Amino acid sequence: MTIRRDIRRLERDGFIRQTYGGATAHITRSFDISFNARALLAAREKRLIGMRATGLVEGARVLFVGIGSTTEQFARYLPARADLTVVTPSLPIASLLGTRPVRVVALGGSVLRDELTCVGPIATATLGRYRFDAAVIGAAGLSARWGITELTEDEAAVQRAALERTERVIVLADGSKVGAVTPIVVAPARRVATLVTDPSAPASERGKLRRVGIEVMIAERAASGRRDRVGRVASEPAALSEGAG
Repeated sequence: MTIRRDIRRLERDGFIRQTYGGATAHITRSFDISFNARALLAAREKRLIGMRATGLVEGARVLFVGIGSTTEQFARYLPARADLTVVTPSLPIASLLGTRPVRVVALGGSVLRDELTCVGPIATATLGRYRFDAAVIGAAGLSARWGITELTEDEAAVQRAALERTERVIVLADGSKVGAVTPIVVAPARRVATLVTDPSAPASERGKLRRVGIEVMIAERAASGRRDRVGRVASEPAALSEGAG
């Protein structure tokens, strides 16, 4: 089960493609000798993305937090508030936040064992009881053309139901997800208010997303000589040229 979960997460992160009885290298992106180094850096970049995103929801009272390793980092650094309610399909996130003075609602329903995610009619019915100030979600892919995409219809259905009931959509995605496309469409790109990503996100795709109206924020490691406990962030204005980083 642990191996299956790891394979599923590697697929979600764009490194491999799951096959019957195993997995193969994902060949839709160029591979080079820096691949392993990028994989090792991904955890740090996701941590910086998650940390920065907590500042975008300071006034929220009711949040939807979606599945994924980057949203787990967001949950890890989310300041605890007694007046905050977090609704999530992710059992790991519910477990993490459930030890803090935050009201946590796990959706319930059928559990996908690879991701420990609640899906199905019970999960979507629970979502129908809430209105969210913001939805903080991960994505298997985000592109200007196809918008938010996911790997399975079950997970996409929960995401869609949440996005229908939220004022603002914040997508947390490391650079490998930006411009990537997976089989199931969740919502068009124009539905996203803010994308928080890292510097490896393709500059051309970032430009396309800005032109759709998305605020793109780049979470970076702190400057030399400073601890990276809090990531430095640059917010890219819509007027920035497409080729700029």
